[in-house]
Amino acid sequence: MTARYTLHGIFLSGPTYKVGLMLTLCGETFDYEHINLREGAQKKPEFLKLNRYGQVPVLVDNSNGKALCQSGAILDYLADKTGKFGGATLDDRLRAREWLFWGWDRFDAPVYRLRAWKKGFRQFEPAIVQLYEMERKAAFDTLEQHFASGHDYLAGDHATIADIDLYGVAALAHEGDYDVAAHPHVVKWMKRIEALPHFKSTDTLLPPESRKA
Repeated sequence: MTARYTLHGIFLSGPTYKVGLMLTLCGETFDYEHINLREGAQKKPEFLKLNRYGQVPVLVDNSNGKALCQSGAILDYLADKTGKFGGATLDDRLRAREWLFWGWDRFDAPVYRLRAWKKGFRQFEPAIVQLYEMERKAAFDTLEQHFASGHDYLAGDHATIADIDLYGVAALAHEGDYDVAAHPHVVKWMKRIEALPHFKSTDTLLPPESRKA
């Protein structure tokens, strides 16, 4: 039987991990299609039919043929289809999406870009590195203040797509030579996410090649 979902991405991609983690936490099996970015597979016509931006991830819902891109939009779609992690109330749902957009604006870029710089995938002038380092710390400080004020999760009393999304960023910060332990309340929040049923880490969730469900 064909899995309902096919995830196209690469195991090194934080946004691909976010979507894979959401599927896994929801108990959804999925086919995985490895996209070799170094060979430019994301720019080939057949892939651009799925994602006009030429980026990963892409999630294909095989039940209706929809191909979705941008990890935040995919998480929102999956919350709607599975009925999980969307938020228990309207306020929770709105707050979760606020955090989702905040993450895209303030958190993802400095963490992911410094990770890529540290791994040698991207080159930046020292002043740009310093700017990203300042932005990364400021974002972690914002999260630390939120959790230090008594919140276990980002929106409401339970994990939502916002927690899954931002965890997928925080979990890779150490690869950019950042000490997340400097934010003890963020660390406690990360451990709460890691304790969720079916959780898998960045090292174990996605394979380095295509795989059927």
